[in-house]
Amino acid sequence: QVQLVDAGGGLVQAGGSLRLSCAASGRTFSSYAMGWFRRAPDKEREFVAAMGWSGGTAYYAYADSVKGRFTISRDNAKKTVYLQMNSLKPEDTAVYYCAAKRGYGLGYGVAEYDYWGQGTQVTVSS
Repeated sequence: QVQLVDAGGGLVQAGGSLRLSCAASGRTFSSYAMGWFRRAPDKEREFVAAMGWSGGTAYYAYADSVKGRFTISRDNAKKTVYLQMNSLKPEDTAVYYCAAKRGYGLGYGVAEYDYWGQGTQVTVSS
């Protein structure tokens, strides 16, 4: 069992930065691949970023809309996953959720993840 707590959201002007964090409980955090999703008003939850492992090498995936601006990372010692968001745009406004999936492979779909954080609101003003 893994419990996730999202934090770090807020109001920021376009072009600004935020760093989201996701603190996990549970002893087996390092055996989960992690991801970030977001849900904008009147839209479905969508993939933002994911991080997986294979043969000791980390792999990353990003939605085209955030590639080059967002960075996912994790600190297994702190059981925390981060999403660094730079050059924010008004269209990045959404509730952001971290998620954990069993295993090490990258996950792109909502249904692939087993545990979810409660979400943190990010609002980007123009």
